[in-house]
Amino acid sequence: MNTPNKLTVFRILLIPVLIVFILVQQIQNRFLYATIVFIIAALTDHLDGKLARKNGQITDFGKFLDPLADKMLVMSSFICFVDIEILSAVPVIIILMREFIVTSIRLVAMSSGKVIAANFWGKLKTVSQIIAIIVILFLEHIKRACIPTMLNFSARENVLMVFETIDLIFIWVSVLFTLVSGIIYIMDNIEIIKTAK
Repeated sequence: MNTPNKLTVFRILLIPVLIVFILVQQIQNRFLYATIVFIIAALTDHLDGKLARKNGQITDFGKFLDPLADKMLVMSSFICFVDIEILSAVPVIIILMREFIVTSIRLVAMSSGKVIAANFWGKLKTVSQIIAIIVILFLEHIKRACIPTMLNFSARENVLMVFETIDLIFIWVSVLFTLVSGIIYIMDNIEIIKTAK
């Protein structure tokens, strides 16, 4: 296994660590740690692709596993957010449906010997989701670690409302990119869908 693929596997191995930090309430500063773990995982996504292209180590395994690792990382985070009630299930369901459709097309393509790599729109979708998750995690850290000791009740409520609005803006922007990238993906691979048996 080459280095880019090892980085992709490492990203997958970070997911359980991330889940523990998000969900286990007894961990102090858990959202700060979750933010750090998520950023490290996201950086491996950038690094593995860069190394694969630079060293000529692009493989079919990497083309398949890399976007799968991205989906696992992002969806694990979003589902955890729903579980702890800081995010509605609606945007997560939309994102999940798009991922199922795209993955299904990829599997159909693979059955005919074709591997479909992520395109520009898919990468833009992933970046928007990564940014949304980092923003949500970091704001959760500030909400829980800093705001309670710094502000009176009225000011705290106002700040929390602003944070909630920021969360919503980032998540729905990522949903928009998710939908656009999904539509483009389907249009680009319509022949695979039409010829599927």
